[in-house]
Amino acid sequence: MKAIKKVIVWAMLACMPVLANASEGGVQLDKAPLNLQDQASLQRGAKLFTSRCLACHSASAMRYNRLNDIGMSDDQITVELELPEDVKVGSTMQAAMDPNSAKMAYGVAPPDLSVIARSRSADWLYTYMRTFYADSSRPSGWNNIVFPSVGMPFVLADLQGEQEAEMHEGHVAKLKIKEAGSMSAEEYDHAIGDLTNYLVFMSEPAILIRHQIGWAVLAFLSVLLGLMYALKKEIWKDIH
Repeated sequence: MKAIKKVIVWAMLACMPVLANASEGGVQLDKAPLNLQDQASLQRGAKLFTSRCLACHSASAMRYNRLNDIGMSDDQITVELELPEDVKVGSTMQAAMDPNSAKMAYGVAPPDLSVIARSRSADWLYTYMRTFYADSSRPSGWNNIVFPSVGMPFVLADLQGEQEAEMHEGHVAKLKIKEAGSMSAEEYDHAIGDLTNYLVFMSEPAILIRHQIGWAVLAFLSVLLGLMYALKKEIWKDIH
């Protein structure tokens, strides 16, 4: 009984960081629509990431040619992601902006996003990128419900549009679109779902291959179990 109690306690302790992250700042995080088997979604997310996020953020642990794992050929990577001539498909994903220049512009160097999905969680990222709102008191002109007083400008405003906050007792009670962007609310949610999907993949590019190997191993062990059971039956059939 004591052993069972210890297991329950350890399980609760292991879940505490996740629970704390899910309710950070009292904000209810939306569930990210993840599907790492959806290569089309991952490819769309990669294009959005390289066209928008790489302007300031780097992903120094990720190489462009790892996108082969989500169905993109080297030619597709070069053409569809519009790689500069001096960037090869074997190169790591580096920010277009120099870190020192970014620090001067934003007060701090933008973080590397290689493993951001591990450090923040997919639900946090999905909610964060959908909860920017206009705030004239901030240097960038933007604020965020999930990350209050964030220094990052909202680089996707032309897609989602400009949201304004309805305040209640000093807290954001609701967000509503003040000025529409080029995407509808549903289209923008799908785009952010794709981007979040890609960020999760980028945090562990080998995850798809690892899952394939895992299923192959399980299949092998299942066949081996059947053979061993048949062998056991054959050996013991004359003993009784």
